[in-house]
Amino acid sequence: MSGAVHTRAAAILALALAAPACADDAPAPYAPPTELSAAPPPGFPPMRIPADNAFTREKAELGRYLFYERKLSGNETQSCGSCHHQRLAFTDGRAQSIGSTGDVTPRGSMSVVNAGYNATLTWANPSVRLLERQAMVPMFGEVPVELGLAGREAEMLARLRADARYPAMFQRAFPGEADPVTLDNVLKAIASFERAILSADSPYDRYQRGDRAALSASAQRGMGLFFGERLECFHCHGGFNFSDSVVTANTRIDETPFHNTGLYNVDGNGAYPAANTGVFAITANAADMGRFRAPSLRNIAVTAPYMHDGSVATLEEALDHYAAGGRRIAAGPNAGDGSRSPLRSELVQGFALSSDERADVVAFLRALTDETLLRDPRLADPFGRE
Repeated sequence: MSGAVHTRAAAILALALAAPACADDAPAPYAPPTELSAAPPPGFPPMRIPADNAFTREKAELGRYLFYERKLSGNETQSCGSCHHQRLAFTDGRAQSIGSTGDVTPRGSMSVVNAGYNATLTWANPSVRLLERQAMVPMFGEVPVELGLAGREAEMLARLRADARYPAMFQRAFPGEADPVTLDNVLKAIASFERAILSADSPYDRYQRGDRAALSASAQRGMGLFFGERLECFHCHGGFNFSDSVVTANTRIDETPFHNTGLYNVDGNGAYPAANTGVFAITANAADMGRFRAPSLRNIAVTAPYMHDGSVATLEEALDHYAAGGRRIAAGPNAGDGSRSPLRSELVQGFALSSDERADVVAFLRALTDETLLRDPRLADPFGRE
């Protein structure tokens, strides 16, 4: 698609997103299902679900237990939920997550909210495209160690078989299998639960459904700026999931977008710190240096700190970074001017904002928080640890 056509298409999308529904056409208020479900919320397209892992409530409920189950770490001290807290929109509030053995990961934990719609599922690996596969990264990865299960698969399955609750839950989720307690089924169940972690009831969503009082005047002004060409936020953070890395049941993945936002430029040629080189670490293609996936901005107000390495503390600081067209680090090992990076995305050009406009954009970003999601009992830790 040419740049001009892309811009026109994005502008049309922005207008559609910014315009609230007419009051006469507004549907009834959204109510989440009473059971775990991967059914698309209002305004969302159908989700891509693998043919060999059809969604069922039984799989998702088993997956909820396994998501929070500490038996899924080598030393039984952590679970998936240890780095994905519901109250923080399934992130952990850390700049860099800490694994079960104390290893510090180079990046922050990504939100798993609406993850069933993500075209790729890590910060910077284009090949990880299914939730079933992504779950293997923290479970079996060794550099760094997260859940620490490398070489301990049989031990983990033995723990589950010995737990009074799990054999029957696996049998209900995977009926007809002689021994359903398998690694493959563990991964399928966790993925099914994650597909049910859906966010669609923020003030912005209610405004879109016709509730004119859902957004403050400031947030409405901020929405206009967000979806406007001056800031260009929506090019990378548009659509129903506020990300350009989206796949649905009706779309095909050929290429997925990753972006260099000028966060670093440590050598004047666009280099990023060695531990976080983005897609370059996978491809060794110089053009991929510093390219990361644009995460969804849904619930962004509760997922600080920001960027892949948590090096930006607040929404205001994040907005200032983009306004400057890249980050300037004056001193230290990462010193450099990101706005001068030759690898910086053409969409990160910088812009001028008054203090009032800055406050309006932040008000809009805060209006993307779905309080229902943060306390939905269907998604909560069944062991009551939080």
